[in-house]
Amino acid sequence: MNWNKLTQLGQIEDIKVLSEDVPVMIFKHSTRCSLSSMSLDRLLRNWKEDDHKSVIPYHLDIIENRELSNQVSQEFGVPHQSPQVIVIKGGVAVYDNSHFGISYPEIMEVVKK
Repeated sequence: MNWNKLTQLGQIEDIKVLSEDVPVMIFKHSTRCSLSSMSLDRLLRNWKEDDHKSVIPYHLDIIENRELSNQVSQEFGVPHQSPQVIVIKGGVAVYDNSHFGISYPEIMEVVKK
């Protein structure tokens, strides 16, 4: 899986623009949390090579970029969680889930609508 790393505030506007054409998925990950690592691993095991045609994946390390993580939550109107998946379409969050609620089939269903 080729993640785009979300590390700068200006990327939020880029994500909004990109999401006008292709949905964007943000995975908020804590490197200090085993549950976050398990959720990420489950997502990666299910990811198909062609999925990048349906959704643009971004990875946000909340330990290194906590302020940016808070801004993402505020900008898209979703409460902060970790681990968390947020799907952006047309510049707005259309899906978010966290912890054991993160489901590859559910994410792919949302992005393909």
